[in-house]
Amino acid sequence: MPDDDNSPISAREAKQLFAGLKSAPALVLAVSGGPDSVALMWLAARWQRGLARGPRLLVVTVDHGLRPEAAREAREVKRLAAELGLAHRTLRWRGAKPNTGLPAAAREARYGLLAQAARSVGASHVLTAHTRDDQAETLLMRLVRGSGLAGLSAMAPFTARDGIVLARPLLDVSKSQLIATLRRAKLGFADDPTNRDTAFTRPRLRALLPQLAAEGGDARNLARLAARLARANAAVEVLVDGAERFLQLRARGDAPQAGLRSFEASAFAVLPEEVRLRLLLRAVNALGHEGPAELGKVETLMAALDQAIAASPRTGTNGRPALKQTLAGALISLAGGHIHIGPAPARRSKGGQGPIKSGS
Repeated sequence: MPDDDNSPISAREAKQLFAGLKSAPALVLAVSGGPDSVALMWLAARWQRGLARGPRLLVVTVDHGLRPEAAREAREVKRLAAELGLAHRTLRWRGAKPNTGLPAAAREARYGLLAQAARSVGASHVLTAHTRDDQAETLLMRLVRGSGLAGLSAMAPFTARDGIVLARPLLDVSKSQLIATLRRAKLGFADDPTNRDTAFTRPRLRALLPQLAAEGGDARNLARLAARLARANAAVEVLVDGAERFLQLRARGDAPQAGLRSFEASAFAVLPEEVRLRLLLRAVNALGHEGPAELGKVETLMAALDQAIAASPRTGTNGRPALKQTLAGALISLAGGHIHIGPAPARRSKGGQGPIKSGS
């Protein structure tokens, strides 16, 4: 993309943005009606017209039922999609809405509906209009929440979700460039007031960006930082893969039970801290039944394991576990010089009304 953030995106530049998607059978475009997604729709339509045989495009607008203007905005997207020769669907998030965590719940509902639409038309990808500005804001949100290296990598250009690939072709494009593109094309767009609602975290952090930019922390530099952290995160994942293979080789003679992961405690203990943490996280998430484990709780678990292992290299050899606890529906124990991780049995409630989730 050009260095001038206020220049419209040319046809040649748009071709580069979508180049990796031309062999897809069909693509779903997530279009809310705001400037970013309208620009995505217009650019994708222009790109498709230039292909001898390109993927089918379906425009999907999700109406969360949270604003009265949303239905009108969906109709406007449908009108514009028709002008561009694209099929359009409006999907609605029905049912009760949570009193807390509304943005996260709305996001989960939106992605679920988009994946459903993609499967219905045989689309391999859902395209969203996340920009460089969104990437910078995501980095800041995760930074203030104390995320680890994986979280600070922010959004990836491609992410697998619900059997569909989420693609973000505009991730290195500024919002100002998209608006310049729409102005040249004489296209209007909706203004969502929730983007400025300081009741939510993202708009509050967005309001800080001008001050950060004055100190050199503009969206371009923040997005560059996220990319560098993503590069480091990918390198660590390679190390974790190697450590996992190493521990599996060490455990070959121990005949591990099905549905159970075991690590030799002494071999596990000498690995770098970040590698050990990710090995535990992988195992707990793979074998637990209560959703992804929180990073902070896995850190606490690892500290307890480290302490128990340090107490004696062969701790728990008398048949009684030196450590035994549950986390995210997984049971973790240290016995016989090995760390064992498997599904935690469901505990029954005191009233005998059936199983309840294991604690952490």
